[in-house]
Amino acid sequence: MDLTLTEEQLAFKAMARDFLEKEVVPHRAEWDRRESVDTAIIPKLGELGFFGLTIPEEYGGVGGDYITYCIAMEELGRADSAVRGIVSVSMGLFGKVLLDHGSEEQKTQWLPGIATGAQLGCFGLTEPDNGSDPSSLKTRATRDGSDWVINGSKIFITNGSWADVCLVFARTGGEGAKGISAFLVPTDSPGFERTEIHGKLGLRGQATSELSFDDVRVPADALVGNEGDGFAFAMKSLDKGRVSVGAGCTGIIQGCLDAVVDYTTQRRQFGRPIASYQLIQDMIAEMSVDADAARLLTWRAASLIERGQPFGTEACKAKYFASEMAVKAANLAIQAFGGYGYIDEYPVQKYMRDARVMTLYEGTSQIQKLLIGRAETGLSAFV
Repeated sequence: MDLTLTEEQLAFKAMARDFLEKEVVPHRAEWDRRESVDTAIIPKLGELGFFGLTIPEEYGGVGGDYITYCIAMEELGRADSAVRGIVSVSMGLFGKVLLDHGSEEQKTQWLPGIATGAQLGCFGLTEPDNGSDPSSLKTRATRDGSDWVINGSKIFITNGSWADVCLVFARTGGEGAKGISAFLVPTDSPGFERTEIHGKLGLRGQATSELSFDDVRVPADALVGNEGDGFAFAMKSLDKGRVSVGAGCTGIIQGCLDAVVDYTTQRRQFGRPIASYQLIQDMIAEMSVDADAARLLTWRAASLIERGQPFGTEACKAKYFASEMAVKAANLAIQAFGGYGYIDEYPVQKYMRDARVMTLYEGTSQIQKLLIGRAETGLSAFV
């Protein structure tokens, strides 16, 4: 694996860092307080190509490779994980399923808007009673003439309140994974209701919602792929989503490191910068090594995707390690800042709140361990 970034990748990283430092970082504390990102940032991100990475130009995207995608997610995670989630879910979880499995008509209808940020998508998988066990989901789609009628509910859906279209996973057959199908459902469909969730610990600026479906009717061509393919689509998408989370968490670690170095080289106690004390340097060293390790694990998974090779286990390792180390880095950063780390004038308390959920969504740390354990032993602990 070649770890040397190209001139184009370095240029994108510099552009992304400069833009986010000017357009996101100054506002993230305010967006957290009011529990809403200013949605005016979305078309700006679209103009710079954040939503179009890895989507072909023929569908309105900018193309690009998965290392560049990871660079984008890392810089977004460093700036504001709430904004990263908006991009990652719409372009990643939603867009990649459509790109890989949608019909030509479906891709032509939805991808250009998704790739430019003119429209947002969301990923309707998690339900109130089914988080780590999505194969047991209860939302059902029933055939009625030439239409499908959907009933049920979803929970913790990123972009749920803002999305123009939802990729809804619903049961069309019997129990288990093979009975699940995927549907494209416009969010203005009659019977489609969404309720935004407030009071979250972290990702406060991100629109996270509960969705309900009461006899929501969609045409037959809303089905993505074949009947019964939905669960496989979701799992493949989550594998790629874990790479995005790993990259975003690398950004959190890097953000913590940058903040601590800046603060501790200026903060003086006992007549000298606190960065000169051994235990502060111990914290800095741990964050520095963890940032590099998380980045390399994530880039390894991205490189495998780029080469068309299996990457699921590597994505699990990247997501597990990076998310756990993001929590660790944020905890160390607050300790280094002391009392100042506990107030939102400084970013490290936000990094802590945002990092904590990363160990939960797109597969908890415990689920990642079971997937890694299965890969190593050939034995499944899920039975």
